Amino acid sequence: MEKLFKLKENGTTVRTEIIAGVTTFLAMAYILAVNPSILSAAGMDQSAVFAATAVSAAFATLIMAFFANYPVALASGMGLNAYFAYTVVPQLAEQGITNPWQVALTAILVEGIIFIILSIFKFRETLVNKVPANLKNGISAGIGLFVTIVGLKGAGVVTTDAYYDGKAVQSSTLVKLGDLGSAPVVLALVGLLIVAALWHFKVKGSILIGILATWVLGIIAQLTGWYDGTSLIPDFSNYHVFGPVADMGSKLAFHFDFGYVASNVVNFAVIVFAFLFVDLFDTVGTLIGVAQEGKLLNEKGELPRVGRALMADAIGTCAGACLGTSTVTSYVESTTGVAEGGRTGLTAFTSAILFLLALPLYPIFLAIPSFATAPALVFVGLLMLKNITKMDFNTDIADTVGGFLAIIMMPFAYSIATGIMFGILSWVILKVVTGKIKDIHPVMWVAFGLFVLRIVTIILGISS
Repeated sequence: MEKLFKLKENGTTVRTEIIAGVTTFLAMAYILAVNPSILSAAGMDQSAVFAATAVSAAFATLIMAFFANYPVALASGMGLNAYFAYTVVPQLAEQGITNPWQVALTAILVEGIIFIILSIFKFRETLVNKVPANLKNGISAGIGLFVTIVGLKGAGVVTTDAYYDGKAVQSSTLVKLGDLGSAPVVLALVGLLIVAALWHFKVKGSILIGILATWVLGIIAQLTGWYDGTSLIPDFSNYHVFGPVADMGSKLAFHFDFGYVASNVVNFAVIVFAFLFVDLFDTVGTLIGVAQEGKLLNEKGELPRVGRALMADAIGTCAGACLGTSTVTSYVESTTGVAEGGRTGLTAFTSAILFLLALPLYPIFLAIPSFATAPALVFVGLLMLKNITKMDFNTDIADTVGGFLAIIMMPFAYSIATGIMFGILSWVILKVVTGKIKDIHPVMWVAFGLFVLRIVTIILGISS
């Protein structure tokens, strides 16, 4: 262990690292219930997605452990999975694509390959440094709101305000409050309060415990007849230890669609860019946050071996796409393990092993309903929304408006990509108008041009 992870050099022990790894896993294990629930909405097999989520998380985290030696765990990213299921797939479906999720997986594979190339040439750090802080924080906060509305909608807490008047479907407002007397709505709200209370008392795995508690309350509601939806009791009737792994191999793994790329270059490029952009700042922001928590930065404020950490993230993304899940990225929940003393890759190694050990428990994770995972989505949305406090609204007007539009357009247009698009377009335009064209880095011009092409294709009806 000493030779592999340099424990003494980092002032830690095997026991401390293992406890930290267990803590990190408990803090992020909710993804094993949330990700299958979200991606199944895209038409993907729930059991197969569960296996892909667990295996890709373990694989990527092992690379982080042995290649970068950092206490950072990885898994399918929140926000990115919602963009996959609720934006990309529906848009592709409207174009008549038979299996739109295959195109989305192809985009993630391409994104991962681009990340590998950028990591080799140390270009990812340059990209991050050239995007204004307000825009970065606005994008993170906007994703938080987007994830929140996805969770509320999935539990029925908010619903579409539509009714049929005998002639046509009418709507007085865009959304309205759901049925406060229904079990899913009540239980989702109770679950959110449970997570919040546990978080306040710094209970390890508070989000996961909140999900499980809400699920158990749901089972009680089902047994008493209050809840009459799909059964919430795990089904072990056709149990096979590695059943989900077999499903992953036959139903998801390497199911790419490169045919779409050739005939829809601009659309595909926009999808890839949105995944790329969000994952870029999510990863770097997470690594910096974990490093600050664990005091891993050097005297210059830099993170040693950051290139290796970014490479682990990029390889994990490619592996996740091949296995059949949305973008794999570094998890900010890794800070919980660091807070317990985790300082090396042994922490990540422990978390990775626990992801693999969770595979035989798939009937439990797959029985958890959307109203039980809603508290996790909403609370993660809260944590991401906190980035708005880092924004400066009294600074340059381009930075202010760009960040603001990124925040509001994601939930209101129900698209992460749209929020990024409006944020970047407004930022570049206002920089030009205010005579600060020299502040625009070439990478921002590339993004601007790509989004202009996207708007043109929409106006001309080439794409939705």
